[in-house]
Amino acid sequence: MIPPGFPMTFTNAVPFASTERLILRGFMPEDFEAYSAYRSLPVIYRFLYRDPPSAEALRERFDASLNSHFSEDGGSLRWAVLRREDGVLLGEVSLKLTDKAALQAEVGYTFNPAYAGKGYATEAVRAVIDLSFGTFGLHRIFARLDTQNIASVGVVERLGLRREAHLVENDRFNGVWGDEYIYAVLSREWADRAGA
Repeated sequence: MIPPGFPMTFTNAVPFASTERLILRGFMPEDFEAYSAYRSLPVIYRFLYRDPPSAEALRERFDASLNSHFSEDGGSLRWAVLRREDGVLLGEVSLKLTDKAALQAEVGYTFNPAYAGKGYATEAVRAVIDLSFGTFGLHRIFARLDTQNIASVGVVERLGLRREAHLVENDRFNGVWGDEYIYAVLSREWADRAGA
C-alpha cells in the first residue's frame, strides 16, 4: 500500500525545481561530458570511501541515472544542478528512498569543486528538501556525512538539520577507519522554519 501523499512512481520523471540562481532537472544524455569532468576527480571521492570509478563504470552510473525509480525502498532520484545564468552543470543532488513505510529518504549531493564556496549546494539541497516534503509527502530527510567533510557539514547545518548521531569508526577504506555524522529534519520542523 502506498502511504497517503506518496507518488506511485517517478520513473523517467525527476520533478523540475528552480531557485533564484539554479535550475534542478533530471540528467540528460548531453550532460555526460560535464558530469564526468567532476565525477572523475579523485578529490570527489575523498569522503565517499571508494576510489574513482573507471570510465566505463562512470558511464554506466550516469546512464542508470537517466531512468530513475522512486517508488520502492532503495529507489532514488538525481537532479542535475545547473546555474540559471549560463546553464553550466554545477553538480547533483540525490534523494534515496530508505523506508517507504516510514516516509524517510536520504539526501546526498556532489558538486564540482570549481564552483565551491558560492552557496550553490545549500541552495540546491534546500530545493530538494522542499520537494521531499511538499511533493513527495515524506516525513523525515537525513544526510550521512564523513565527520571530516567540513564543507558538507556546513551545508546541512546552514539548512538547520539536527545532528542526531556520531557514528565512530563505522566505515573503513584502504585500511583507514572513518566516522560519520547523521543529520536529519522532520517535515513539521521544516515547515515551522519556512513559516518563521
